[in-house]
Amino acid sequence: MSTVFYSHPDCRLHDMGPGHPECPARMDAIADHLLATGLDIALDFREAPLATLAQVGRAHTSGYATEITDLLEHLRDEGETRALDPDTIACPGTLAAVLRAAGAAVAATDDVIAGRADAAFCCVRPPGHHATRDQAMGFCFFNNVAIAARHALDVHGLSRVAIIDFDVHHGNGTEDIIAGDERVLMCSFFQHPLYPYSGGVPKGTNMVNVPLAPYTRGPTIREAIETLWLPALDEFKPQMVFISAGFDAHREDDLGQLGMVEADYEWITRRLVALAAQHSQGRIVSCLEGGYNLSALARSVAAHVKVLAGLS
Repeated sequence: MSTVFYSHPDCRLHDMGPGHPECPARMDAIADHLLATGLDIALDFREAPLATLAQVGRAHTSGYATEITDLLEHLRDEGETRALDPDTIACPGTLAAVLRAAGAAVAATDDVIAGRADAAFCCVRPPGHHATRDQAMGFCFFNNVAIAARHALDVHGLSRVAIIDFDVHHGNGTEDIIAGDERVLMCSFFQHPLYPYSGGVPKGTNMVNVPLAPYTRGPTIREAIETLWLPALDEFKPQMVFISAGFDAHREDDLGQLGMVEADYEWITRRLVALAAQHSQGRIVSCLEGGYNLSALARSVAAHVKVLAGLS
């Protein structure tokens, strides 16, 4: 068996302009580092398919899925660019990128549940965890992890899945989508206060939110995971684990002020792999979210993927 690595060149077509931190170079940095370290040899690379509107509609309202798709088709056909909010800009290549990103998460879920892979990492962009049921925001258009989790529940018939979010920003979109869905337990930590200025009060009983003060470092974060996340996850006994893998809590990343390093991401991944081995038949699908210092991003992804692949 193997760890699959889903990606697609179309994810580089989404470009929000010079100087924007969520840039195509993020994927290049990851790919170059995997090649330079030889880690690419251990991975099974697969091309992401295009998600369907039916798949997207399991996490988003049908009206939003149709509306945003129509807009992105118009921008593609007319060669136009449009800002959806001050941070989130759509361009002619955005439609293909967002459909590949969501499609990767769905295909990875199919592979892991079918036993064609032990675990999967989706190296895709744009990220997804700020996209709510009916709104694009915070660099995000479709919520890739929420789409995949609902696919596991509604198509494959799983009863319980966990979503883990360790991005420096609160995954408000994921929370909006799964709040009150008792088939999902969401565990997250995030810097607070920080964009999107939410998460201090959870929207549902099916989530464990851990707001962290600026400059919190790895040992404190690890202690919070041990005392707050893991007991809840052990009690919930998820049949599959989904990860919103943001690496912008790294101390070198300027979009936040947390103090994590690669060893912290490795430790978190080890804990999640052990959890999945105990409760979920080892089934994990991880999707790239944030991470904007290119060197720190590439090193952190490598640390994460090494553990998923059983190499560390």
